[in-house]
Amino acid sequence: MSESKLILVADDDQSIRSLLKTFLEGEGFRTVEATTGRDVIPALNKHRPDVLVMDFRMPGLSGLDVLDQMKRLNVDVPVLMMTAHGTSNVAIEAIQRGAYDYVTKPFELDDLLITVRRTIDHRELAMQVRATNETIRDPLDNIIGSTPAMLQVYKTIGQVARTDATILVTGESGTGKELVAGALHVNSHRRNGPYVKVPCASLTETLLESELFGHEAGSFTSAMKTRKGRFEMADKGTIFLDEIGEMSLNTQKKLLRVLQEREFERVGSNTPIKIDTRVIAATNRNLAREVADGDFREDLYYRLNVIAIDLPPLRERMDDVPLLVEHFLQKYRQDSPGAGPRISEEALAKLMEYEWPGNVRELENTVHRSIILARGSVITPQNIVFTGAPGKRGAEVDHQIAEKVALGMPLKDIIAETERQAIEAALDQADGNRSQAAKQLGIYRRLLYAKIKQYELA
Repeated sequence: MSESKLILVADDDQSIRSLLKTFLEGEGFRTVEATTGRDVIPALNKHRPDVLVMDFRMPGLSGLDVLDQMKRLNVDVPVLMMTAHGTSNVAIEAIQRGAYDYVTKPFELDDLLITVRRTIDHRELAMQVRATNETIRDPLDNIIGSTPAMLQVYKTIGQVARTDATILVTGESGTGKELVAGALHVNSHRRNGPYVKVPCASLTETLLESELFGHEAGSFTSAMKTRKGRFEMADKGTIFLDEIGEMSLNTQKKLLRVLQEREFERVGSNTPIKIDTRVIAATNRNLAREVADGDFREDLYYRLNVIAIDLPPLRERMDDVPLLVEHFLQKYRQDSPGAGPRISEEALAKLMEYEWPGNVRELENTVHRSIILARGSVITPQNIVFTGAPGKRGAEVDHQIAEKVALGMPLKDIIAETERQAIEAALDQADGNRSQAAKQLGIYRRLLYAKIKQYELA
């Protein structure tokens, strides 16, 4: 199949064009080249290639500008975008303007080859992706990452945002589920409609039902007047049901009807209200397991899980930590005098060694705190203080305590051993700075020195 396929390579960098020409022709493809954005449309009309491999940044017209031209001129060629920018807005905008896929520089040639072949094999899918002429400015810049898992998240958002499909966003607490929900709304055709958030975990069953569906005056003791619910307020827009796994089975049943019939009644009323609302739900729970345990309705699960977007925990994308740190340094720079501090290599290394049980939210808080503590031009390891919930190491310590109890160890010995471990952890986090370790533990330095001597700690 590949011998007959023609690839147009558009890049202002001659070395990139030469590399791709040699590689692709070695794989049996034919290639032609374009050196600027203005050369692309004439080359497409002249050569009718099967795939356009195009750089995002080119002189004259950018890759996004070329995509706009292709749409206006009805040029039907699948596009593979190349960019050195792994930020979410570039990725999503490229997909939404008509690109089938994208790769980030530097890339592995084998990965590029797989993507080119997949682009050819799925040309019909590329034709279905709707492009847009609008320049989108939204909160997407807050979703940071260039690892493969995050790039897949960006691509999925770009493919489904402009549909009305129900979306289920999953991931641990602090991974950015609410940011993804907001990105889906802002990039949808409902962007000018309301965006209504519902924190399911913080509302009781009775209150949640009233919040979702509204109530009539007199329907319960405190219902002094008729009140619209969140679904009604979200008509022609998007409703975001955060932590939907916390919803009771009774409320789940009523939500199912909304998804099936697009109507509901207010509490205390028998009059159905029709709505046109897109539903995005999020959870940090494993809903499939909840269904198996009988804690979540199976029919509702399948109604919600039309499109799934799973956000990876930060510990599984540690290569994104430097990008996130720089983003947060820029965000909180106003909290520091002058131009704001930079982070030392040693401090960044300390961040890279941590397991981040609180994910991106914990990293943001840690960076913000380090800026305040630094009070200077450089963030050092001493300014990095971890205060999140224990990760794997904490679970191991809990298990060790349980084992000691089971073995009959006296309480005073367990306490002494735990105290020793706490002091060791504080000294480790403070890189041996005893004053900082004492401050973290909330004890006087003299007491810390005595404990170090008592437990013979280096």
